[in-house]
Amino acid sequence: MLHGFVVIDKPAGWTSHDVVARIRRLTGLRRVGHAGTLDPMATGVLPLALGQATKLLEYLSEADKGYRATVRLGLTTDTDDATGAPLVERPWQHVTEEAVRWALAEFVGTVQQVPPAYSAIKRSGVPLYRLARRGQQVTAPPRTVTIHRIDVLAVALPDVTFEVACSKGTYIRSLARDLGDRLGTGGHLRALRRLWTGPFDLRSAHTLDEVAQAAESGALPSLILPPDTVLPAAPALVLGPRGERRLVTGQALGIAAAHPGGTVGRAYSVDGAVLGVVQVVHGEWRPHKVLRGPG
Repeated sequence: MLHGFVVIDKPAGWTSHDVVARIRRLTGLRRVGHAGTLDPMATGVLPLALGQATKLLEYLSEADKGYRATVRLGLTTDTDDATGAPLVERPWQHVTEEAVRWALAEFVGTVQQVPPAYSAIKRSGVPLYRLARRGQQVTAPPRTVTIHRIDVLAVALPDVTFEVACSKGTYIRSLARDLGDRLGTGGHLRALRRLWTGPFDLRSAHTLDEVAQAAESGALPSLILPPDTVLPAAPALVLGPRGERRLVTGQALGIAAAHPGGTVGRAYSVDGAVLGVVQVVHGEWRPHKVLRGPG
């Protein structure tokens, strides 16, 4: 059975759920999941966890992400992107490249951001996009996000293209909307491509056609990255037979840890197999996520 991560270069027009369903059919696995939904309009890096690696998705959901975005000034939409209905059109011809660069720089740092009305955030258990589609007025509560950097690539007004590195929970549609507001023109997201998420980037991504061809030829395992790829910087422990037995049966390992409490590490057998994730509790390493059963 396959256990690990396959990185998909998601095509435009597909939902993240569509991609998961396609990979389930190609691999024959039920345990397939993703962390970090991409809107249907967006393309780019969508890591999928297969088999036991689905236990590690929580680490990926916490990871920073990088995008290349194009914002069109002068027009707002109800979804804050190009798929939505037009709302208000405003002049943009007075805007200068200097003003664009200045406005974008103002978003770098830890900021309060209001997610789009058309988002999967839930109110009383109902996603906001469903309420918005019913014609209800919805406003998501602001959330704290961190934008680490914004690199302007092109200013060809009314379009502005930039790359952004940001924390989890950041909506690039909101950034597009807020940039338009800051410049007094309104704006919406015209194009979005995710360049990386955590340790996964476009260099390790495959198209769905490439995955289908690999599945047909029997080469699918060559596309799967090992489960520990998701924690590249975590401390590594190699366990002997006794430690391996204790790990897979959920017992404390009896190994003192010099790392702070809560630190997670990668556990391996002496032959290099990934056993799971361990965590520092009360000064010692304990099992946290077991990927390999007894025996």
